[in-house]
Amino acid sequence: MALLFPKRTKYRKLHRGRRTGKATRGNQIAFGDFGIQSLEAAWITQAQIEACRTTITRTTQRGARLWIRIFPDKSITKHPAEARMGKGKGPVDHWVAVVRPGSVLFEISGLTDEQAKRVHYLVGNKLPVRTRLKRRTVLGGEV
Repeated sequence: MALLFPKRTKYRKLHRGRRTGKATRGNQIAFGDFGIQSLEAAWITQAQIEACRTTITRTTQRGARLWIRIFPDKSITKHPAEARMGKGKGPVDHWVAVVRPGSVLFEISGLTDEQAKRVHYLVGNKLPVRTRLKRRTVLGGEV
Protein backbone atom coordinates (compact mmCIF):
# COMPACT_ATOMS: atom_id res chain seq x y z
CA MET A 1 0.00 0.00 0.00
CA ALA A 2 1.74 3.12 -1.25
CA LEU A 3 0.52 5.94 0.95
CA LEU A 4 0.65 9.43 -0.45
CA PHE A 5 2.46 12.30 1.22
CA PRO A 6 4.82 15.06 0.05
CA LYS A 7 8.51 14.30 -0.36
CA ARG A 8 9.38 17.55 1.39
CA THR A 9 7.56 20.64 2.59
CA LYS A 10 8.63 24.13 3.52
CA TYR A 11 7.00 23.80 6.96
CA ARG A 12 6.24 20.53 8.74
CA LYS A 13 3.26 21.72 10.77
CA LEU A 14 0.39 23.78 9.37
CA HIS A 15 -2.56 25.68 10.79
CA ARG A 16 -5.93 23.97 10.59
CA GLY A 17 -7.42 26.57 8.23
CA ARG A 18 -11.01 27.06 7.10
CA ARG A 19 -13.14 24.70 5.04
CA THR A 20 -15.69 27.27 3.88
CA GLY A 21 -16.46 28.21 0.29
CA LYS A 22 -16.65 26.36 -2.99
CA ALA A 23 -13.74 25.04 -5.05
CA THR A 24 -12.65 27.60 -7.63
CA ARG A 25 -9.82 25.47 -9.02
CA GLY A 26 -9.94 21.78 -9.87
CA ASN A 27 -13.71 21.85 -10.32
CA GLN A 28 -13.83 20.91 -14.03
CA ILE A 29 -13.10 17.61 -15.74
CA ALA A 30 -9.73 18.04 -17.44
CA PHE A 31 -8.49 14.57 -18.41
CA GLY A 32 -11.07 11.76 -18.36
CA ASP A 33 -14.61 11.13 -19.58
CA PHE A 34 -16.16 10.87 -16.11
CA GLY A 35 -15.32 12.65 -12.88
CA ILE A 36 -16.24 12.00 -9.25
CA GLN A 37 -17.03 15.41 -7.77
CA SER A 38 -17.31 16.31 -4.11
CA LEU A 39 -20.50 17.98 -2.86
CA GLU A 40 -19.19 18.74 0.64
CA ALA A 41 -16.07 20.08 2.32
CA ALA A 42 -13.81 17.62 4.14
CA TRP A 43 -10.29 16.42 4.81
CA ILE A 44 -9.65 13.24 2.83
CA THR A 45 -6.83 11.11 4.23
CA GLN A 46 -4.10 9.36 2.28
CA ALA A 47 -5.63 5.99 3.22
CA GLN A 48 -9.06 6.97 1.86
CA ILE A 49 -7.52 8.09 -1.44
CA GLU A 50 -5.62 4.81 -1.70
CA ALA A 51 -8.77 2.80 -0.90
CA CYS A 52 -10.62 4.61 -3.69
CA ARG A 53 -7.75 4.04 -6.11
CA THR A 54 -7.67 0.28 -5.44
CA THR A 55 -11.47 0.07 -5.75
CA ILE A 56 -11.44 1.85 -9.11
CA THR A 57 -8.59 -0.24 -10.53
CA ARG A 58 -10.18 -3.51 -9.39
CA THR A 59 -13.61 -2.60 -10.74
CA THR A 60 -12.51 -1.26 -14.12
CA GLN A 61 -9.91 -3.95 -14.94
CA ARG A 62 -8.09 -3.12 -18.21
CA GLY A 63 -8.71 -0.42 -20.74
CA ALA A 64 -9.64 2.32 -18.27
CA ARG A 65 -7.44 5.22 -17.20
CA LEU A 66 -7.53 6.87 -13.81
CA TRP A 67 -6.43 10.34 -12.73
CA ILE A 68 -6.26 11.24 -9.04
CA ARG A 69 -6.90 14.99 -8.88
CA ILE A 70 -6.28 15.50 -5.16
CA PHE A 71 -3.09 15.13 -3.17
CA PRO A 72 -2.66 14.98 0.63
CA ASP A 73 -0.27 17.88 1.22
CA LYS A 74 -1.62 19.10 4.58
CA SER A 75 -0.06 17.62 7.73
CA ILE A 76 -2.26 16.81 10.71
CA THR A 77 -0.58 16.69 14.11
CA LYS A 78 -1.63 14.76 17.18
CA HIS A 79 -0.42 14.45 20.75
CA PRO A 80 -0.01 10.94 22.16
CA ALA A 81 -2.85 9.55 24.27
CA GLU A 82 -2.81 10.58 27.95
CA ALA A 83 -0.30 13.38 27.35
CA ARG A 84 -0.58 16.40 29.63
CA MET A 85 -1.69 19.77 28.31
CA GLY A 86 0.90 22.10 26.85
CA LYS A 87 4.39 21.20 25.63
CA GLY A 88 3.75 22.60 22.13
CA LYS A 89 2.20 21.13 19.02
CA GLY A 90 2.35 17.36 18.65
CA PRO A 91 4.19 15.39 15.97
CA VAL A 92 2.77 14.88 12.48
CA ASP A 93 0.27 12.01 12.61
CA HIS A 94 -1.01 11.79 9.02
CA TRP A 95 -1.58 13.77 5.82
CA VAL A 96 -4.87 14.96 4.31
CA ALA A 97 -6.12 16.61 1.13
CA VAL A 98 -8.38 19.61 1.67
CA VAL A 99 -11.52 19.13 -0.44
CA ARG A 100 -14.18 21.78 -0.99
CA PRO A 101 -17.60 21.44 -2.65
CA GLY A 102 -17.11 21.16 -6.40
CA SER A 103 -13.63 19.60 -6.30
CA VAL A 104 -13.13 16.81 -8.83
CA LEU A 105 -11.51 14.00 -6.85
CA PHE A 106 -10.99 11.33 -9.51
CA GLU A 107 -11.33 11.17 -13.29
CA ILE A 108 -11.82 7.99 -15.30
CA SER A 109 -11.89 7.28 -19.02
CA GLY A 110 -12.61 4.16 -21.05
CA LEU A 111 -15.85 3.17 -19.30
CA THR A 112 -19.50 2.83 -20.27
CA ASP A 113 -22.20 4.76 -18.41
CA GLU A 114 -23.21 1.67 -16.39
CA GLN A 115 -19.61 0.91 -15.39
CA ALA A 116 -19.06 4.53 -14.39
CA LYS A 117 -22.19 4.52 -12.20
CA ARG A 118 -21.03 1.29 -10.53
CA VAL A 119 -17.56 2.74 -9.87
CA HIS A 120 -19.11 5.94 -8.47
CA TYR A 121 -21.33 3.91 -6.12
CA LEU A 122 -18.40 1.85 -4.80
CA VAL A 123 -16.05 4.82 -4.42
CA GLY A 124 -18.73 6.95 -2.77
CA ASN A 125 -18.93 4.43 0.08
CA LYS A 126 -15.21 4.85 0.78
CA LEU A 127 -15.31 8.65 1.08
CA PRO A 128 -16.46 10.87 3.98
CA VAL A 129 -18.27 13.25 1.58
CA ARG A 130 -21.31 13.05 -0.67
CA THR A 131 -20.26 12.86 -4.31
CA ARG A 132 -21.78 13.00 -7.76
CA LEU A 133 -20.76 11.50 -11.07
CA LYS A 134 -20.02 14.14 -13.66
CA ARG A 135 -19.69 13.42 -17.37
CA ARG A 136 -17.37 15.37 -19.63
CA THR A 137 -19.38 17.37 -22.13
CA VAL A 138 -18.89 20.67 -23.87
CA LEU A 139 -20.84 22.39 -21.08
CA GLY A 140 -19.83 19.98 -18.28
CA GLY A 141 -23.09 18.18 -17.45
CA GLU A 142 -24.05 15.39 -15.08
CA VAL A 143 -24.77 11.71 -15.67
